[in-house]
Amino acid sequence: MVFSSLFFILFFLPLNLFFYCLMPNIKAKNVEMLIFSLIFYSWGGPKYLLLLMGMVGIAWFSALRIQQYKRNKKKRMQWLTAGCVGLAAILGIFKYLTFFLSNVQALIHVPSVVPQIVLPIGISFYTFQLLSYVVDVYRGEVEAQKKYWMLLLYAGLFHQCIAGPIVRYEYVAKELENRSARLPSIGSGIRRFFVGLAKKAVLANSCASIADSLLPASAQELAGIPAAGLWVGMLMYMLQIYLDFSAYSDMAIGMGQMIGLHYEENFNYPYMAVSIKDFWRRWHITLSTFFRDYVYIPLGGSRCSKLKNVRNLFVVWLLTGFWHGASWNYVLWGLYFFVFLLMERAFLGKLLEKIPSIFGHIYALIVVFFGWILFRSENMGNIFVILKGMLGKNGNGFMNIHTEIILKNNLFFMIFAVLACTPLFKAGREALLLWHSRRSRLAYPVYVGQVVLMVFLWGLSVLALVGNSYNPFLYFQF
Repeated sequence: MVFSSLFFILFFLPLNLFFYCLMPNIKAKNVEMLIFSLIFYSWGGPKYLLLLMGMVGIAWFSALRIQQYKRNKKKRMQWLTAGCVGLAAILGIFKYLTFFLSNVQALIHVPSVVPQIVLPIGISFYTFQLLSYVVDVYRGEVEAQKKYWMLLLYAGLFHQCIAGPIVRYEYVAKELENRSARLPSIGSGIRRFFVGLAKKAVLANSCASIADSLLPASAQELAGIPAAGLWVGMLMYMLQIYLDFSAYSDMAIGMGQMIGLHYEENFNYPYMAVSIKDFWRRWHITLSTFFRDYVYIPLGGSRCSKLKNVRNLFVVWLLTGFWHGASWNYVLWGLYFFVFLLMERAFLGKLLEKIPSIFGHIYALIVVFFGWILFRSENMGNIFVILKGMLGKNGNGFMNIHTEIILKNNLFFMIFAVLACTPLFKAGREALLLWHSRRSRLAYPVYVGQVVLMVFLWGLSVLALVGNSYNPFLYFQF
């Protein structure tokens, strides 16, 4: 089940909110949310629900033992190690074992048969949440949750368990136990959800359709796409991956606000960045924060020798690539950004500070654009085919009728999609609200306007989804 499915927006979510409002107290509300979350997650296969419950059990038990031995450093470290190794091992088996054995087989021809293990939806996200919880209990930053079902609610909450944001327990612990949703927060959550839904159903899905038509999976077909088609296809993929993932985060944050839970922001207009360092402060913020707090800083961060600092950065970006997928292109993608971040630390960052920001912005967009070529191409050979084709070196020419028709039919949509990746519409809304507050003390026109806009976005999204089976979501695979 995905947030952008008709079943979810017309049945599951309304039913969830209806019963939530009927619950008499916070405990009953939490039980109701847990039941709906377990149903939501089991939609993709009940056996994976058992896996989620088992991993929560590991985190719950090890955290309780850590807290029990808070005056015995050795015991605490043993239980921290047991909990983290147990969680990481399960993630490794399901996500990386097939990849590892395939590479071993290619080198020494054993094993004879490589098992094909299906990746449980969302395992990377909820594993990182549980790891952060166990570590935070060890650090004394949070109290261990004594109730197993409450920790299961935290890790399995359907808002964010399958595609983030990666929510740290310390940020929602109090709200899980005691919260209330006031009308402004509910209204803000509804607006955020519908904006995200429209971003996904109308914009991201359309970008995906154009990108897939211009970027076929096989190298042979790719070689026949003209240069203009490859450039436009990668631009559409660049827009798709941001609109797709940020839309999901918008919907998750919005649903949280509807019931009084406040999740961290996950995106801050990353394509407005003026450097690669700035890009990663804006892109998938909760993942970057996780690696900073639980890998980079514990390794020594920047408070060490230059050589060790390079090592720390290398480890972080190697893991960042591997986190996104068990394939060499993701590793290459992570190390690609590692190289540019090193250059910015060494000399490029100082240069970018001295020149007009527009040049830094162009530089960041170019680097990110070519990075997405690595990210998309799980078949490593496709990377070279696309790069050669962009220069017309595949004998593919610059333009053909198919590409020209796509460009003409979608030109205005492409412009709108580009603008949707900037703060333009947000700034326009804020300017309108400010203008209205100065002109009139009555808030009713603003509220009515927002309700009309939400109904319009809801209707537009439903129309986009009706009869459309093409509804991919990129980050489910991670």
